Amino acid sequence: MVKHIILWKLKDEFSDAEKIEIRKGFKSGLEALQGVIPGLLEIRVQSEFLPTSNADVMLDSTFESFEALKNYAVHPAHQEAANTKVRPFTASRMCLDFEI
Repeated sequence: MVKHIILWKLKDEFSDAEKIEIRKGFKSGLEALQGVIPGLLEIRVQSEFLPTSNADVMLDSTFESFEALKNYAVHPAHQEAANTKVRPFTASRMCLDFEI
């Protein structure tokens, strides 16, 4: 199995109120991929955080294989969620993938 962890920082141009709604969009858009993409075993978005955090959103997902992770990256449902709910709002992204 493979873990796929992403941390995002939102663009500074958004107000705190806008960022709350954007984070909700991340959560709803990405968690809706559960059961849609083959090989995606679990997906969870953490959009609430403590003030000591220096990231705005975390994705924690598990795939049955590295091949399943690669297929997820190009899957049309993932691309739609990423292009409408995530990418337009992010200033930076960090990724860590590893086998479990």
